[in-house]
Amino acid sequence: MHDPNELIAAGDEAVRRLARRRHTLDLAAVDTALRARSASQGEVTRLRTELNRTAKIRRSGPPTEAEKEAARALRAEVQRAESAARTASAELTELLLGIPNLPLDAVPDGDSEKEAVEVRRGGPEPRPAEGARHHADLGESLGILDAPAAARLSGARFGLSRGAGARLERALGDFFLDLHTREHGYTEHAVPFLVGRDTMTGTGQLPKFEEDLFRTQVGDRELFLIPTAEVPLTNLVAGRLLDARELPYAFTARTPCFRAEAGAYGRDTRGVLRLHQFEKVELVRICAPEQAQEQLELMVSQAEECLRRLELSFRTVLLPAGDMGFSARMTYDIEVWLPGGGAFREISSVSDCGTFQARRADIRVKGADGRKTPAATLNGSALPIGRTVAALLEQGAQDDGSVLLPEALVPYTGFRRILPGGATA
Repeated sequence: MHDPNELIAAGDEAVRRLARRRHTLDLAAVDTALRARSASQGEVTRLRTELNRTAKIRRSGPPTEAEKEAARALRAEVQRAESAARTASAELTELLLGIPNLPLDAVPDGDSEKEAVEVRRGGPEPRPAEGARHHADLGESLGILDAPAAARLSGARFGLSRGAGARLERALGDFFLDLHTREHGYTEHAVPFLVGRDTMTGTGQLPKFEEDLFRTQVGDRELFLIPTAEVPLTNLVAGRLLDARELPYAFTARTPCFRAEAGAYGRDTRGVLRLHQFEKVELVRICAPEQAQEQLELMVSQAEECLRRLELSFRTVLLPAGDMGFSARMTYDIEVWLPGGGAFREISSVSDCGTFQARRADIRVKGADGRKTPAATLNGSALPIGRTVAALLEQGAQDDGSVLLPEALVPYTGFRRILPGGATA
């Protein structure tokens, strides 16, 4: 969320930067709502001061009936003013909650992945797409992926793995968590998968993206299934004042992720690339604002390291302003090569959110000089389990129908190769 005073002070500059995201900033509406909140708060202060003044006067002697009636009327005015102030504050907050983060000027122009700027490539030379098999076909022939069974259980956009496939998924989660906790310094968390509305609002999923979320209601209790561990991990420090000397914080968790994929009709209907439920290891860092860009580059390198250890071909791109997530001011996507589809596909997004989420979740930093400012938050996938499985199958497919896995996973899987029918070697 934005500081309305900063938006108004930025003026045309704020309008220009948000226009790059195809968002039209109504500065007049922000200014009007801010003035209404200030005026209502000023009226509350004036009336409370008057009420206190009359109370002090009454202490000099017993109040008359007229004075009692005046006091009752003044208290009623205070209550009405407080109600008006709450309404004005809520209207300003609602307006601000719908305004996305300001993109940094280093972010390229554009509205889609087509305008993303390639930064670098990593891993082995991409294997040719010609003759390559789709991971859905490979998973079926190996006997480790069973989309029809998932559809019978839950309908479209769910996945099911078995045998060596399920073991591979478990191994990947353990491998990623070990890498990030033992070598990259993250603290592992086991977090709730159901969170409240305030928690979802803190990281920017609500109110704008409610249709993309799975929601449950038990009595008067409303809860949402998390779309990513970013939500609970970032909100671990919601409402807290952090000591700058202890930063950055580095959190990680492996969780299921639940997404309605409301805008994905007809896209990636085969395989495991776009499911309603999938598992992912998420990274979150909380730091002082001046550290954010350095921390972003560090997180990107940590996500890339996962792919290097798995010997997967990938590239890293800088997303254009119009293709970033609502809360991000800069985002790198890491795209893995899928020869079965003949394309690089996103496997990780790493975003610098600046102070945007921290203002919503009330996460502040106290510096050495005693000043209290909003913190910076960053998040990234490192990595999703299903998409990594897809890449391992397509890049590791052998002419004899087996799939060769990277050496780094052998301590976790107990095997190097998956054979047709699901046997391992």
